[in-house]
Amino acid sequence: MSYRTTLAEVLTRAVAPCAELTGAEGRFPRGAVTAFGATGLLGLTVATEFGGAGLGLPEAAEVVARTARVCPATATVLQAHYTAVAVIESYGGAWVRGEIAAGRHLSSLALAEDGTGGYGEEAQLLAPRCTAVRSGGVVALRARKRQVVAAGEADSYLWSSRPLGARDGLSLWGVPAHAPDLFVPARPDAVGPSGSATSTVLADPVLVPAEAMLGEDGGGLDIVLRTVLPWLLELRAAAGAEGPRLAAADVVCRPVESLAPS
Repeated sequence: MSYRTTLAEVLTRAVAPCAELTGAEGRFPRGAVTAFGATGLLGLTVATEFGGAGLGLPEAAEVVARTARVCPATATVLQAHYTAVAVIESYGGAWVRGEIAAGRHLSSLALAEDGTGGYGEEAQLLAPRCTAVRSGGVVALRARKRQVVAAGEADSYLWSSRPLGARDGLSLWGVPAHAPDLFVPARPDAVGPSGSATSTVLADPVLVPAEAMLGEDGGGLDIVLRTVLPWLLELRAAAGAEGPRLAAADVVCRPVESLAPS
């Protein structure tokens, strides 16, 4: 079964029925995310050797665009996830890539900080205020990240900081959501589509292993320019390119089957 057929079935069976409640009550679309994972769509862009579908940005953009017509919150979650996965695919470990492919891992972005503007302003991704201090094999990250999609719901965050020792650039980290002293306020920020759990994430500090760095120290700037921004901007454009949102009643429910090759 192609990913397009699988997506159509996920949208009708899992996303559309809860879309109205997600928008009206601001509930995170956990059922929709679970369905995306169970059918292989969360692992759409993970390499086939790790169990993913091995597809790329055009296919991810199509998934986001079609999802946005049914549930903007779910589409926003997918935008952040696919962008983070694009970095993890190049610099992450085999275990996390396998977990994403298996649908057991949702990732998101923790890049914006107070006083740096919205995601529409590229400059705010290029000069993080977050400090990183290493002590042995542990790194302390201290920051107040804002506009984090799926805050408190994702399994990990693509996190930016100042370099540990490099003179220029920035560094990127894979921060587990269960890391001690990572705090998400109970009430989401009043930004992003209702239900997207877009909120502030506080680290004062959060401790991660030094191996959690993605890429080289200071090399995150190039990753942001070459990967994060192109993916994020393309997926955001896709979400707004499919016209008005469809009501849940406009879609006929059918069973969801697993993602299989075309």
